[in-house]
Amino acid sequence: MISKHICIWCLLLSLVIGCTQAQTARPLPLVPLDESHSFVRYSANHLRFGTDSTLLQAFFRHWQEVASTGKGQVNIVHIGSSHVQAGTLPNAIRRNILQANPTLVGGRGMIFPYSAAAKCNNPADYTVHCPQRMALTRNVYKEPERQLGLCGIAVTAQDTLTYIDIVLNDTDIDYATRQVILLGEAQGLVLPYIQLGEQELSASFIDRANQRYIFNLPKVTDSFRLVLPCEKGESFSVTGLFLDNGKSGFTYHSIGVNGASLNDYNLKCPNLRRDLALLHPDLVIFGIGINDASGSNFDTAVFRQSYLTLIDSIRAVNPRCAFIFITNNDSYRRVKRKTYAVNTNGPLARAVFYRLAQETGGAVWDQFEVMGGLRSMERWRVAKLAQTDRVHFTRAGYKLIGDLFTNALFEALNACADKPKNATQHGSSPYISY
Repeated sequence: MISKHICIWCLLLSLVIGCTQAQTARPLPLVPLDESHSFVRYSANHLRFGTDSTLLQAFFRHWQEVASTGKGQVNIVHIGSSHVQAGTLPNAIRRNILQANPTLVGGRGMIFPYSAAAKCNNPADYTVHCPQRMALTRNVYKEPERQLGLCGIAVTAQDTLTYIDIVLNDTDIDYATRQVILLGEAQGLVLPYIQLGEQELSASFIDRANQRYIFNLPKVTDSFRLVLPCEKGESFSVTGLFLDNGKSGFTYHSIGVNGASLNDYNLKCPNLRRDLALLHPDLVIFGIGINDASGSNFDTAVFRQSYLTLIDSIRAVNPRCAFIFITNNDSYRRVKRKTYAVNTNGPLARAVFYRLAQETGGAVWDQFEVMGGLRSMERWRVAKLAQTDRVHFTRAGYKLIGDLFTNALFEALNACADKPKNATQHGSSPYISY
């Protein structure tokens, strides 16, 4: 059972003891919150750590070093399903991090041109235009026809006139790009190229073993056209686009596919590890599990093992990667038209997230508790923070969730920075029990 009476200092104890500082890092400012929603448990908004927080301590020290010296990279990967594909939640966290570190904006990182296919929603911070509407493959399909990677999705061109316009349109953050790495599978002799105005750029390097086409641009840009000239019988499947600016700083990658569960990534994305190696994450934020726990046959043992399989893939790329688990939100099932029943699997899944954090040296952000616990989603819906399906949030709801998560993360970072150099770590944690 997880204690409901947890002192904030106990929550942070195993993390902050043992944190060291290479140099003094300024405190990160917390995001101002509208605390008028009585159903939100603002007092529960903290990261909770297991017995061994060594990996997270190392990550926080790395964060502080990059923030204080202006040198190095912090790579964060947020993996989820529809909550992540929509983009509002990860973009809220991304913007909060970068606005707190305005001189350390890394590349935009891994993106996917979702709306190059019909009826496929795209994050709002970049625009995708593709007149031809490409064929779509997702890892939620029973037998995906394409070799999928980390993004879990592909769009396929089969026309000599196919192109995709990408425009980075965040007016507050400069994601200007100097290098584009196209991930994709060619059938035939297709040679993609990039148009910058009147200039046509061939790939600077083609890594056929890893299906990467590397374009080093002559100048930084916030927009470009990817051209995929397929002759008859040829095709080209785009499985991801990695945008980099070559600068030190923070890069926040968001990976999500509508409807995806853990094994859609584990079993249907053969190039998952290959793409993870490109990102080389320092921290992975897990926000996946709402679809795994949506049915009446939810098996917590299978859920845990599926997570451990995904974690093994990440550790094969970076054994020192740190993890933060976002518990599933409270949700409802649609019983019949306009009739919904609470999903009682929420508390079961929540317990698994705590166990995973304990087993992997990770931390939990207890979204389920913070939003108010079982049946709280209905109150979020009435407050116009959640949609009528009682699974997804509105833009305002996702923004609030993102701001709450950011504050829990920043609080832990600030507490780590406050500890004296060379402090020793206590050997146990008093706040998670099973």
